Amino acid sequence: MAIPRCMRHGFGAAVMPLALMSGTACAADTYPVKPIRWIVPTSAGSGADTVGRIVTNGLAQVTGQTVVVENRAGAAGNIAAEFVAKAPKDGYTVLQANFSHGVNVSLYKKLGYDLLRDFSAVTNLGSSPALLVVHPSLPVKNAKQLVALAKARPGAINYASAGAGSPTFIGGELFRYVTGTNLLHVPYRGGGEAINAMVSGETSVYFAPLASALPHVKTGRLRAIAAMSERRIPVVPEVPTIAEAGFPGAESGFWHGSMVPSGTPVEVINALHAATTAALKREDIARRLTDVGYSVIGDPPGPFLEFVKSEVQKWRKVVQATGLTAE
Repeated sequence: MAIPRCMRHGFGAAVMPLALMSGTACAADTYPVKPIRWIVPTSAGSGADTVGRIVTNGLAQVTGQTVVVENRAGAAGNIAAEFVAKAPKDGYTVLQANFSHGVNVSLYKKLGYDLLRDFSAVTNLGSSPALLVVHPSLPVKNAKQLVALAKARPGAINYASAGAGSPTFIGGELFRYVTGTNLLHVPYRGGGEAINAMVSGETSVYFAPLASALPHVKTGRLRAIAAMSERRIPVVPEVPTIAEAGFPGAESGFWHGSMVPSGTPVEVINALHAATTAALKREDIARRLTDVGYSVIGDPPGPFLEFVKSEVQKWRKVVQATGLTAE
């Protein structure tokens, strides 16, 4: 039987009680020794899925272990979160948490998990603003024209989302609130289905993740009319911000982070954090994330936890002000 690295410390270690040789220190020293399950809360082909597969590719290279991406879409990320909250506390099941999880705390009356109680933060992987895109068949070239058309035809123009509570839903509802328009919400089970509905013309408007929208914008299958950010997006610098279009306060976007079940040994969390941030620092991984519009972050667990708390507070105020609900 192979001796764990943490037990190879000479004679003194060999005569120590076995109980003292086991536990979290040993687990952290050998972590990871088996495949890691990386749970993406959206469907394959979505922006979150794109980010997850880029990051896990780097994580696999750094650790030398297989990292299996599992898409558990539905309920704006709640299905995935509840699954990971009940997983073993060993660092081998990781939730790719996102914007939705911060909003869902206020948007849903009942959740099968508690975001701040049932999870430990690892790191914020990166962030990206949303891109307001329309199907080419919609006769608008900019956000002002979209607002004018929506007001002239209340309820007749629909917008796609990855489901109630998703960033694409919150972005759409915030836009409606700020602009005083009545767009019809069409929820899908995930971002992959939503972007497909846009490309096919089944839906007309989408507050999209850059990662999933950019390829279709470049081919002309979708038209980008506004960056839902305070600054223009470097990969599409010609697209004006939503504030430049005359609608400040409608900004929305995305972030993705990694979290594990609360109770996971801190040594294991630190090992996972070190491996993940090493992956994010790889030139090929950082470039791929940048190419799809993400700013790489990779902060420590403490600051990431504080960020998640601030997101919960921020969106609680928005939900209360707009009267949004997912139920």
